[in-house]
Amino acid sequence: MSNKIEIQYCTKCRWLLRAAWIAQELLTTFEQEISELTLRPGTGGVFNIFANGKLVWSRKEAGRFPQITELKQLVRNQIAPTKDLGHADKKHK
Repeated sequence: MSNKIEIQYCTKCRWLLRAAWIAQELLTTFEQEISELTLRPGTGGVFNIFANGKLVWSRKEAGRFPQITELKQLVRNQIAPTKDLGHADKKHK
């Protein structure tokens, strides 16, 4: 297991709690798959999520924050494509 997640968040926008909540959700869902999760403070309205160095979510590109189920699916697709997300998968099929 060597999957790394990075969450970049804007300190001036006060998005630390949102970043920490998302981190907790990902660590709970992917407890066997994630080896490292980093919260990286930034500025300029940044809220990006990377899985193994690949950008899987950008608030600026999407124009919004992710729903947690869609984010889990995007992360899963990068780090554990065969993992069943249970109700999160069934809801979007």
